Amino acid sequence: MIVLVRPQLGENIGKAARAMLNFGLTRLRIVAPRDGWPNPSAGPAAAGADIVLEQAEVFDTLADAVADCAHVYATTVRKRGVTKPVVTPEAAAREIIAAPGQCAIVFGPERSGLETDDVALARTIITVPINPEFASLNLAQAVILCAYEWSKHADLVQPTAEELLPPAPQEEFEGMFAQLTTMLEPLGYFEPEIRAPVTRRTLRTMFTKAAWNHLEVRTMRGILTTLARKPRT
Repeated sequence: MIVLVRPQLGENIGKAARAMLNFGLTRLRIVAPRDGWPNPSAGPAAAGADIVLEQAEVFDTLADAVADCAHVYATTVRKRGVTKPVVTPEAAAREIIAAPGQCAIVFGPERSGLETDDVALARTIITVPINPEFASLNLAQAVILCAYEWSKHADLVQPTAEELLPPAPQEEFEGMFAQLTTMLEPLGYFEPEIRAPVTRRTLRTMFTKAAWNHLEVRTMRGILTTLARKPRT
């Protein structure tokens, strides 16, 4: 689950909820939000992630929010004088997937991040390699880093996977290629004759690199058919 500690703006809570749902996370706990809860600014910023906001739980203290969690991770770019194991979001995601019991990833307020006492409640610190001259991430960015790494281990479907068409059968490609070469021959494209085999082979190599699907082959054959027509008068 994601735990937001003393978030300041409703918009940032909404953006964090949107980042969560993008990668399949729905459990959100909020600790002492500055402007109270529910916050009317959170909904529009969530851009449709209403289920996350509707089910969000509110607590007075971080200790209460993580009381039922066996594994607590604090996100911070500074160790703040607390000696704890430090891992990347990727390593934390692997641990969370494998760990028994409930896990929480804790994020601090937008302006200052988690305080030392907040970090002290965690068992592990999550941090990322970041430009030391500009180490400021906004709340949604921090949440999305961790949510994305977790999603790699979840059964989420890549959006483009179902949109890709399978490659066209070789028979269809050969028909298209034969149509093309038949149109080129009378125009002298394969002359001189001694170079014709090499030219055909080069042409075939160029076209096979494209990995044509069925629709693309049909489209190209339609283009060739159109080019073969006599110009309209």
